[in-house]
Amino acid sequence: MVKSLVVLLATASFALADTQTPQNFTGDFVIKVNYSYLLSKPEGYEADAKKKWPLVIFLHGSGERGSDLEMLKKHGPPKLIAEGQKFPAVIASLQCPKNELWNPHGVKAVTDHLIKTEHIDTSRVYLTGLSMGGFGTWETAFEYPRAFAAIAPICGGAGVRWVTAERLKTMPCWIFHGDKDGAVPVENSHKIYDALKKINAPVKLTIYPEVGHDSWTQTYANPEFWEWLFAQKRSS
Repeated sequence: MVKSLVVLLATASFALADTQTPQNFTGDFVIKVNYSYLLSKPEGYEADAKKKWPLVIFLHGSGERGSDLEMLKKHGPPKLIAEGQKFPAVIASLQCPKNELWNPHGVKAVTDHLIKTEHIDTSRVYLTGLSMGGFGTWETAFEYPRAFAAIAPICGGAGVRWVTAERLKTMPCWIFHGDKDGAVPVENSHKIYDALKKINAPVKLTIYPEVGHDSWTQTYANPEFWEWLFAQKRSS
């Protein structure tokens, strides 16, 4: 599937609290992919080259598409990191080009690249995203159900993928949505949750009462969420 792969790395200086550096990934897959992303590494990462770390892939919503990586700091993990929060993991916040949707094959390719080039614990690779990124999380997980230790789609949906829920039977998943979401109906999350629950998949669902589309701020700010995520481990 992969015809060519070119990785261009660049660094830039940020405020001391912001440890994210811009990167670029270009490859030719099912469709051509060119994803820039912010990469954050945990404290102590450089001190021990033999230590392996969890990897979190974050997919933003439609409003952050484009070529300006600073836009990613509006929401989610890149916002928290920019504000000084530290995570015990490598976190890659991808940016989708303008007028495009998330390409699951491209997301997987970036994930594979990071596993090859960084100190990653391959049993602890996670995928999460909000809104359009929530849809991208579902799509990528269904395409590559063995690639991640857990997924956390926020205010997204799996579309007709619910009919193939069996593909995610062993995938730990925590779904989040606001019950007053006017952009992405909460029924999207209920439908895939019901399908996964029916086959006894390890799925959780949190519906925030009286919350609109922004169900991500309180999710990513919740220590319980991160404790759950980093506790998941993919079996060999």
